[in-house]
Amino acid sequence: MVSEHGAQVLVASNRGPVSYAVREDGTLDAKRGGGGLVSGLSAIGDEADALWVCSALSDGDREAVRRGAGEPGVRMLDIDAAVHSDAYNGVANSVLWFVHHLLYQTPLEPTFGPEFRRQWAAYRTYNQAFAAALAEEAAQGATVVVQDYHLALVPGMLRALRPDLRIGHFSHTPWAPAEYFRMLPDDIAEELLLGMLGADRLGFLTTRWLQAFQACCGAVLGSYEVMTYWPKDATPSVGYRTPDGRFHRTLLGVHGLGADADFLRERSQRADVEERLADLREQIGGQPGGEDARKVIVRVDRTELSKNIVRGLHAYRLLLEEQPQWRERVVHVAFAYPSRQDLAVYREYTAEVSRVAQEINSAYGTEGWTPVILHVKDDFARSLAAYRLADVALVNPIRDGMNLVAKEVPVVSDEGCVLVLSREAGAYAELGDDALVVNPYDVVGTSAALHAALTMPAEERAERTKRLAAAGTALPPAQWFLDQLEALRG
Repeated sequence: MVSEHGAQVLVASNRGPVSYAVREDGTLDAKRGGGGLVSGLSAIGDEADALWVCSALSDGDREAVRRGAGEPGVRMLDIDAAVHSDAYNGVANSVLWFVHHLLYQTPLEPTFGPEFRRQWAAYRTYNQAFAAALAEEAAQGATVVVQDYHLALVPGMLRALRPDLRIGHFSHTPWAPAEYFRMLPDDIAEELLLGMLGADRLGFLTTRWLQAFQACCGAVLGSYEVMTYWPKDATPSVGYRTPDGRFHRTLLGVHGLGADADFLRERSQRADVEERLADLREQIGGQPGGEDARKVIVRVDRTELSKNIVRGLHAYRLLLEEQPQWRERVVHVAFAYPSRQDLAVYREYTAEVSRVAQEINSAYGTEGWTPVILHVKDDFARSLAAYRLADVALVNPIRDGMNLVAKEVPVVSDEGCVLVLSREAGAYAELGDDALVVNPYDVVGTSAALHAALTMPAEERAERTKRLAAAGTALPPAQWFLDQLEALRG
């Protein structure tokens, strides 16, 4: 479909499709990643002359760049490690992520002082490196799709260097409401928005995040004669007057990334998943299919602050306290894979997850029953095994751009599952009608939803699962990416 246009496609993202490590013998070990972008780019085909521009994230990546190693169709940038750290940890993950996920706890934070300004300069430098590389690599009239909050300034910078290009940007996170976004210093907020508006088209995961972006433009860019459009039968957009007097319009669109049903169903039946399945069943205990069969509540998350794992554990503990009939009859299988452990607040949160899980097991566990089975080592096959076992999937983020786990579990669950879903997840827009929806801050309400999910009749659970799986796979990764390219090229 894309090859009909014959134009080069470039993808820019902080993380690339492959990462490198140096083995003990000095050779390089390349590990290929997965996810929606990898699937999407592979769907384009060789005819499109696709190139992925990404950053070297590790010492192994940097060594690969220095040796001239690399995958075909990938350009990895060896940006100074200190610049990358300031841009990635100092700004992207400690400021922009916190703003869009409403994670700041005022009045003590945030504090945008001289250190933040120094880190912001690094963020700008980081984005300039990407813009320069893209400008150098792109053929005349090429299409460039920039990914996420790490590279919010790239569209504007690239537009100044290469006005001939078709430039898109996609936000994989939520977008902050204007009142929260304006915690950023005024000049920084303005620079961010104008950077993104350098694109021809911006993509978002839900209409809610798109409209929040429009609201921020209206609130922050008052001196630019901003006009936001939400026409009934046309494309939403943001228009503004540039400093040189021209009127620029950026189109906006929604692309709700879905799960890859074919891949998940095939992968979940492989031998390594079957092995993990047997191990989990042994840990859960009880007799599957028998009178003493135990229900299974599953969650699979990174220990990301926005995922709300600790409140989920508190809700489960309340279930055991107030509904004692579930003691020894239910197990919470919780996979909390460490994330961003180079940031102290994430290390503390990971430790708190383990502490609360141990506290529940100490308070309620018996010789033959462990209430919480917690695993912290990332294991995709084990995650799929847990999906298959799930009677209930708990997805209760404080805020989430989409949350693919909510879409994946109904596809893989062997017997069908009930989805307990936060109304603050982007997936709520598509799955809310067939999920049990919760306020992520309300532990009492979440506990009640878990009880309702555990007691739901099998027939209703099966029907809901069928509809959830259909909705969650409506826009699989490859089509999600191709749809964006088609819309960007007009």
